[in-house]
Amino acid sequence: MAEAQNIPAGSTTAGSIAVAAESTVATRMSAPPSFDVADFPVPHGREEEWRFTPLERLRGLHDGTAVASGEGVRVDVEAPEGVTVETVGRDDARLGKAGTPVDRVAAQAYTSFEKASVVTVAKEAVLTEPIRIAVHGQGGVAFGHQVIELGAFAEAVVVIDHTGDAVLAANVDYVLGDGAKLTVVSVQDWDEKAVHVAQHNALIGRDASFKSVVVTFGGDVVRIHPRVTYAAPGGEAELFGLYFTDAGQHQEHRLLVTHNVPHCKSNVAYKGALQGQNAHAVWIGDVLIEAAAEGTDTYELNRNLVLTDGARVDSVPNLEIETGEIAGAGHASATGRFDDEQLFYLMSRGIPEAEARRLVVRGFFAELVQQIGLPDVQERLLAKIEAELEASV
Repeated sequence: MAEAQNIPAGSTTAGSIAVAAESTVATRMSAPPSFDVADFPVPHGREEEWRFTPLERLRGLHDGTAVASGEGVRVDVEAPEGVTVETVGRDDARLGKAGTPVDRVAAQAYTSFEKASVVTVAKEAVLTEPIRIAVHGQGGVAFGHQVIELGAFAEAVVVIDHTGDAVLAANVDYVLGDGAKLTVVSVQDWDEKAVHVAQHNALIGRDASFKSVVVTFGGDVVRIHPRVTYAAPGGEAELFGLYFTDAGQHQEHRLLVTHNVPHCKSNVAYKGALQGQNAHAVWIGDVLIEAAAEGTDTYELNRNLVLTDGARVDSVPNLEIETGEIAGAGHASATGRFDDEQLFYLMSRGIPEAEARRLVVRGFFAELVQQIGLPDVQERLLAKIEAELEASV
């Protein structure tokens, strides 16, 4: 089954040293969640959730001046038998079930899209082939909404591939029924001038398992905001991320896992490599354990590898705990330059410097790439990493 949809054109340390800070501030947004863009003030860059983002490069997504124009983006969905793919209007009751917009751009996206894509995997269906969603920018400004919903005890893998050139603001909802298992691989491989701001919302049912792998290479500015909440006890979430930030690029990943019910688990691991002047990566990892969430087990990790001078990382892990009755909670953040000892070791065994650098970087990312579980996607991403490293030699 396949469907094509057109969304109408309608504090930091400079240099290559990162800053890592702990605070509960980042879980407190400047405005409460809302579907109405009018409920959010226009950001000025001083707000906690916007202080790292280059607002002037968002092409008007943050202040309402961006309006749908040009060809927008084309969305093609390839799905195996047993999957329902629909294009629906704004009044469909399934839209917004997984989460509410938490900033002005997400609200702007919600109030501005005309048609949404809904992909439904039936109860107890176990897919042997992935669902593939291709989002291709065709120029101009677009707003979108995507829903992936799994019935109870269903199992599926979804690959969402972003390519081309566009200014895109979008919301993506993942709704998992009880006992369901969903793996989502979201690849941002945009052209160099693209702008992509998205909020990903996952609502996890009883004893359900959700794995997200976010991979970011391309684009001028990419800001992804994954959020997880639990509908019932027993849910598990794994959030993995890989990013390679080049000269002039701004790549920002802001995560929030809200443990709001008892006996749920979460594990977050994001890794990034940076090279080139003014390459800027931002990682914000927020975990909130509410008073009712006894028995929570959670951990988050961010590691960054700085390959050249002139790059900058901001890494901010946040952990807020409102109950003492938890199984475990922790976080870690580490950033460093290229390991000269590793490089020397490899070169002393006859491996040329350029190849030694590639081996070290591939090893840095290997664990996360393996989480994808799809050979064709893994090979493509490893090839992309190789191409990025070739450009730096």
